[in-house]
Amino acid sequence: MFRGANAINLDVKGRVAIPTRYRQLLLDDCQGQLVCTIDTQQSCLLLYPLPEWEEIELKLSKLSSMIPHERRLQRLLLGYAMEGEMDKNGRFLLSAPLRQHANLDKEIMLVGQLNKFEIWDAHTWQQQVHQDIETEKGGQFELSERLQDFSL
Repeated sequence: MFRGANAINLDVKGRVAIPTRYRQLLLDDCQGQLVCTIDTQQSCLLLYPLPEWEEIELKLSKLSSMIPHERRLQRLLLGYAMEGEMDKNGRFLLSAPLRQHANLDKEIMLVGQLNKFEIWDAHTWQQQVHQDIETEKGGQFELSERLQDFSL
């Protein structure tokens, strides 16, 4: 399980250093094999351990290429998907198209989301968090059935 927001730097070659606390877990779970793709809803990236990504691919394979929205989702998620391996220093290379999609420069955020990470430009992340908090405070949204039963 991945949780927490980690401020890290992207190096000049486009590599992101996975925080030490996640490295052994990733080595044990997937031998450091990761897949990164775009988030189709927001300007961030999604970084999956390979076994988690394979579950996504299975779901994508069941979508129809004849239904435009389903094909579009397949095209975007699979078209941007980049598989790689953490190097011996725990770094993972992000391709230029991925970095461009999320407007990544130097300061980034690696945000745990249970089975995957989101990778955000640090400034964009702060804006998103602020917007999310304001939306929650305002309460001007419809609660799904799952959220109606959720409590802290």
